[in-house]
Amino acid sequence: MPRISAKITGVARYLPPRLLTNEDLEKMVDTNHEWIFERTGISERHIVDKGVAASHLATEAARQLLEQKQVAPEDIDLIIVATVTPDMLFPSTACLVQNNLGAKRAWGFDLIAACSGFIYAVTVGAQFVAAGTHHRALVIGSDVMTSIINFEDRATCILFGDGAGAVLLEPTADGEEGILDFHHDIDGSGGQYLYMPAGGSLHPTSHETVDKKMHYVHQDGRQVFKYAVRRMGEVADLLLTRNSFQTTDLKLLVPHQANQRIIRATQQRLGLPDERVLLNIGKFGNTTAGTIPIALVDALACGRLKKGDLTMLLAVGAGFTTGGLLLRWAY
Repeated sequence: MPRISAKITGVARYLPPRLLTNEDLEKMVDTNHEWIFERTGISERHIVDKGVAASHLATEAARQLLEQKQVAPEDIDLIIVATVTPDMLFPSTACLVQNNLGAKRAWGFDLIAACSGFIYAVTVGAQFVAAGTHHRALVIGSDVMTSIINFEDRATCILFGDGAGAVLLEPTADGEEGILDFHHDIDGSGGQYLYMPAGGSLHPTSHETVDKKMHYVHQDGRQVFKYAVRRMGEVADLLLTRNSFQTTDLKLLVPHQANQRIIRATQQRLGLPDERVLLNIGKFGNTTAGTIPIALVDALACGRLKKGDLTMLLAVGAGFTTGGLLLRWAY
């Protein structure tokens, strides 16, 4: 496959300080820590205070990244925000982040692909950088999932948290490898199994939609689980085979953190040992577009990502969407 002349050169995250533990949920809904942990692997999640939105989390993650890389906001060319919980339908969250940062030269937009959104956004941003038209692209995954969760529904309220992560994309040098390949696909027939019914043009907000709780996440967990387990393994196999790699060449798999059982099933299919699979769902829950960049920060902090490591990012989300990205870690 022709290589993409773009690489990830930095990553940062922001998590709201407030915690919601399984023990806290026991007081809110008919559940308990053991039931939650056994089925999901989650112990706690970060949640926002009232008035904190996706743009606020995204801005803080981006600011940390720019400070870390010593890049001025005006040196950013493009901002892509992956989110299913924008502050509002318009203007885009990217517009709000651009203004907050003072990134006066940047243009941008939001991208909606649910839990696959961050991988899709990195792929899109990489095309602009590889084309030579953009030198620095800021890609952010940010979601305030607690804003669309029904805390009377124990099947969904236990799963999600709030958070954001950001990466910087820059061109590769001559002879250097960065992003190697990607595979994305959708299966729209799965849309009925994970969705938010109201708030769009089909069911505009009304007293009826609010009364019927149509502005919350609706999920058929069994169908989502089956699809995610199958497609994550298939896409991982496809990317490795297409690029003439063996599973043993893969130094780290960073999967979307939706459910520990989905991740373990994918790990088992690929035959990867624990040290080559990033699992941090226990601390954060499912932050949707935020999970993978949040996990990358953990991978770096514990020394599991080093320059030159063959790395795969993998996700399945509502839609259904599937995303896989194969890369050499660049720093």
